[in-house]
Amino acid sequence: MSYQSCILVGAPVQSGASQPGCLMGPDAFRTAGLAETLEALGHSVHDAGNVALSGLAEMAHPNATVHDLAETVSWAQALRAAAVEAAQSCDLPIFLGGDHSLSIGTVPGVAQHSAAAGRPQFVLWLDAHPDIHSLDSTQSGNLHGTPVAYFTGQPGFDGVYPKLAAPVAPEHVCMLGIRSVDPAERDALAKTGVDVHDMRAIDEHGIRRPLHDFLERVRAADGALHVSLDVDFLDPDIAPAVGTTVPGGATFREAHLVMEMLCDSGLVSSLDLVELNPFLDERGRTAKLMVDLCASLMGRTVLDRKTRSY
Repeated sequence: MSYQSCILVGAPVQSGASQPGCLMGPDAFRTAGLAETLEALGHSVHDAGNVALSGLAEMAHPNATVHDLAETVSWAQALRAAAVEAAQSCDLPIFLGGDHSLSIGTVPGVAQHSAAAGRPQFVLWLDAHPDIHSLDSTQSGNLHGTPVAYFTGQPGFDGVYPKLAAPVAPEHVCMLGIRSVDPAERDALAKTGVDVHDMRAIDEHGIRRPLHDFLERVRAADGALHVSLDVDFLDPDIAPAVGTTVPGGATFREAHLVMEMLCDSGLVSSLDLVELNPFLDERGRTAKLMVDLCASLMGRTVLDRKTRSY
């Protein structure tokens, strides 16, 4: 792959989750050597630091389970602006989370940039959960379960989340690794037409074919591709530092294959690294694995990979 300019944008968000700790995620990625790893591969890296909130407005919602709504919306506004600026300034912005509610801001931001360039936005959602709840349907009240419903323009967010400049077409979203779906989310997936591949499908048919087919659709459309990588996409045996562990996730080799295929495609234009909770980690092993996966996406090959001891 060609060398790229990257901007690291820290998003210390934890208002969308139920367990504290994700706000430490950006610094854990830095400590695990993300910038140095990418620079060693020949890319230029600028760390823009962490996005900060400017203020909170009072907000409430009829669904009493919803918590930290004002803070999450404020993060969405700040991160959308940061995403637009980063996308305009480099080849590949990398957003360091923070819980997955950060995608309420990052995806609309990069989609706005793509629309201005006349390119359709595609999203690869690597996650155990589809995160396609509305504010009305969520029973946990955890807003990291709402980004996909919001940025694909589903109803229930008007007047609460920021108005979308460029919604992502549901058929431009591909989900891999899904294995925890609520009934309301199952209904939403059926209605929207999002391309979903759960772990059973991956067990039966492998991970290569659905990803290959999706990448070919992105290429045919000359699309921009945002990748949103949640720690819980991975099996908790290899990535324990997440507050929403679901057994049976992607293996080490499956995850690296996904990243290597993305690298080979040359299509990735932006990246989320989310749900890393260092408080739950074991000597930084999850942060290091996420950095290694990012390195595979950015050009590191099997022959370049060093043996790691824990």
